[in-house]
Amino acid sequence: MTTLPTTTQKKLGLVIDLDTCVGCQACATSCKEWNTTGYSAPLSDENPYGADPHGAWLNRVHSFDIGEGDTSRTVHFPRSCLHCETPACVTVCPTGASYKRAEDGIVLVNPDTCIGCKLCSWACAYGAREYDHTDGVMKKCTLCVDRIYNDHIPQEDRIPACVRACPTGARHFGDLGDSTSDVSKLVAERGGYDLMPEMGYKPTNKYLPPRPKRDGTTAPKTVAKTEHISDPKSSIERLFAFADKVLTR
Repeated sequence: MTTLPTTTQKKLGLVIDLDTCVGCQACATSCKEWNTTGYSAPLSDENPYGADPHGAWLNRVHSFDIGEGDTSRTVHFPRSCLHCETPACVTVCPTGASYKRAEDGIVLVNPDTCIGCKLCSWACAYGAREYDHTDGVMKKCTLCVDRIYNDHIPQEDRIPACVRACPTGARHFGDLGDSTSDVSKLVAERGGYDLMPEMGYKPTNKYLPPRPKRDGTTAPKTVAKTEHISDPKSSIERLFAFADKVLTR
């Protein structure tokens, strides 16, 4: 069985805002695109345009309807590996293919030593492991380890592909082992939480809860007299004047 490193000082992970995720699937598709040629390559597709398409996806988005009547809402829930501090998927691996990096806490699978026994998928409480039927090995989110440390791409792109692609800024990446990092501050401010903490796996990734839904009865904010209130009409007129100036050059 695979042993775990001592608690890592650096804990790279994701913070996902369930309030701003719109379920557009950009994170899932960008993850699929990058990792098809990256560390976990290839990610197979079986009959992708047929009646029964299936294949390996390292990130999936589920949508749930909660509440009733005026309080109902749809919550989009992205799911991938949570890079736990004490991952059961690692400790059950008989070949050491599943392992946790001591330098940054990322959980990975070595495809060269994985025998596809699926023990890790049975042990994972979050359903984050994907069995690739074509390659016969297990695959999972790598936090784009071959991207975040890549000196050959621009600095702003050295984040997981899912974070880079999110159009609403619902996904955040950073060191959750550093209490002064932006992601740690965000978790503290918004009450970020662990998924299924009762399992004791201590996931690194955190979720930010949806904000209370506005029901239309909340009184609008009273604008102080000292605040500047812009005139929408004048703003539109300025926009058209700028466009006219540019187009007539």
